[in-house]
Amino acid sequence: MKATILCLPGDGIGPEVMAEATKVLHATTQRFDHRFTLEEAPIGGTAIDSHGSPLPDTTRQL
Repeated sequence: MKATILCLPGDGIGPEVMAEATKVLHATTQRFDHRFTLEEAPIGGTAIDSHGSPLPDTTRQL
């Protein structure tokens, strides 16, 4: 199986939760021979700080 997964860590506990979810996905690739491409994009407060919008066009296009 091959897939591209968009990771949107967001604010609050989002980055910590996403970091742990990424570990689970990596374990899945090893156990079941899946291939995932993980892409990360800004959303929420971090996006406002870096792009001036909670949902920047670059994130929307993904």
